[in-house]
Amino acid sequence: MLEQPGGERVTTAALAARLEVSEAALYRHFASKAQMFEGLIDFIEKTVFTLVNQIVERDPPGSEQAARIVAMLMQFAEKNPGMTRVMVGDALVYENERLQSRMNHFFDKLEAVMRNALRQSAADGGSAVPSVDAKVRAAVLTAFMVGRIQRFARSGFRLAPTDNLEAATALML
Repeated sequence: MLEQPGGERVTTAALAARLEVSEAALYRHFASKAQMFEGLIDFIEKTVFTLVNQIVERDPPGSEQAARIVAMLMQFAEKNPGMTRVMVGDALVYENERLQSRMNHFFDKLEAVMRNALRQSAADGGSAVPSVDAKVRAAVLTAFMVGRIQRFARSGFRLAPTDNLEAATALML
């Protein structure tokens, strides 16, 4: 249901009808609708940060590591359009604000990983203030990632977040 371009708000009644079960059956598995979204957010966090950790372990800190993390998130969003709507908050409108806070925290954690990746690169590049430079670049890359996945969702999943990705990240890095 989340993958439908311009999808309507997901209600428990609509979800139950789509799954051909009763609403009571849904509530036997989940205490609330918010708990259903928590499960989706858990999936996003576990999947993305497992992949981020693999990149961090495999690649040395620097611009290349940051570029790989950006590419991985864009590929994840492209392959999981329903999760993209959760990540950008479209699916969370009118839901418990704790859910949006979790997604905000998700992007804060991604930005911290990017900052760590870019700090050494800034120092190696002769920056007088490598922590500040890394913080600025990480913020720009995070805003870029959020913007790309929002654009993907708002376009009805037509404008792929991976379009011209290498050229765009090269400009920022």
